[in-house]
Amino acid sequence: MGMSRRTTAVAVFARAPLPGRAKSRLIPRLGEWGAARLQATLTRRALRTAAEARCGPIELHGSPRARQAFLARCARDFGASLHEQRGRDLGERMLRAFRAGLRRHRAIVLIGTDAPALRAGDLALAARSLAAGYDAALAPAEDGGYALIALRRVSPRLFEGVAWGSERVLAQTRQRLRVLGWRWRELRTVWDVDRPADYARLEAARLLARR
Repeated sequence: MGMSRRTTAVAVFARAPLPGRAKSRLIPRLGEWGAARLQATLTRRALRTAAEARCGPIELHGSPRARQAFLARCARDFGASLHEQRGRDLGERMLRAFRAGLRRHRAIVLIGTDAPALRAGDLALAARSLAAGYDAALAPAEDGGYALIALRRVSPRLFEGVAWGSERVLAQTRQRLRVLGWRWRELRTVWDVDRPADYARLEAARLLARR
């Protein structure tokens, strides 16, 4: 415990690529199996990015159940510890992950799988920011949310009552950070893959083809 408590870990939140349940907004364009395959590809890319960042141990937080076969295989392939997301909404699941993670590590950098434009350098910069004394770091997303949140302390205020999935997520998080009196750093803004137009952008950027 003493050794790990001095490290920064990267937590990757991932939904299992189950047909009909993954990337539902893209099913009209890709079909259920195509959307599931995209989810699997994005998950592996996020894990590669986490590994290349070399911040510290990787934690894979799976949903709806962590030991689904694909997620278990990913954990083995990338040397990640496997954890189950628990909570009624995204905010509660992240709060639980940070609380548990910060008992094991000095700081946690948390990402999802929907922002393939995130680079290893973004994760490393977030980790360095926390080590330099910032309480939090955020990578804003173009849709008004965020693609990365890194913390060295945690408060329920950051996650409770947030309008998850709306364009107000980042603004609400900034307001709560101000109320808490925390210092935070914002990284470059990235885009995520959620709707058909995002998929067209992903194809044009060829981000997955280079991995």
